Amino acid sequence: MTFTKNDFKAMQTPGLEDRMEAIQTQIQPKFREIGEGLATYLSAKTGTEMFLHIARHARRSVNPPDSTWLAVANNKRGYKKHPHFQVGIWDEYVFIWLAFIYETENRQIVVHNFLENLDQLENLPANFSISPDHTEKPTSLIQNTDLTKVLERFRDVKKGEFMVGRIFKHGDEALKNDAQFTKELEKNGGLVATAL
Repeated sequence: MTFTKNDFKAMQTPGLEDRMEAIQTQIQPKFREIGEGLATYLSAKTGTEMFLHIARHARRSVNPPDSTWLAVANNKRGYKKHPHFQVGIWDEYVFIWLAFIYETENRQIVVHNFLENLDQLENLPANFSISPDHTEKPTSLIQNTDLTKVLERFRDVKKGEFMVGRIFKHGDEALKNDAQFTKELEKNGGLVATAL
């Protein structure tokens, strides 16, 4: 269930068709297994039915996806307009995010609530990271991030986004042990329960 060196290599496969084949045969079965367990866990945690979505990258016609992910949200038809829980992989790391992407509805309210409770974000463990853009690989540790600035950008910029959670580089202990990775998923799932 965890991610291996071969999964990171799959994300370096040249060409759209070949990379998509690697994603579909190697990574998406793991996403299904992880995501089904996660949806069940988060449904119990939130008291709301949660649904699994797996990125299809259907609009791509030339360039292969640099990352791929699963999303768990409280909407059966889609996740992009809603706060959701993402688990995904780049060629360098696995991520677990509480994600608010640019299509999020009511982003003014979401940002207001975060700014009103900024201390809760600031008090997250030191190994938590922030990403302001799901299409870009760089992240920053929460302690090194101007959270107000990132949240205001999410609120004010049409393509602004806000993701908070953990990243695990190849070789990280959590990726070597199914039980430990599941524990990390559930720990981060608490963020979703708070946000929904």
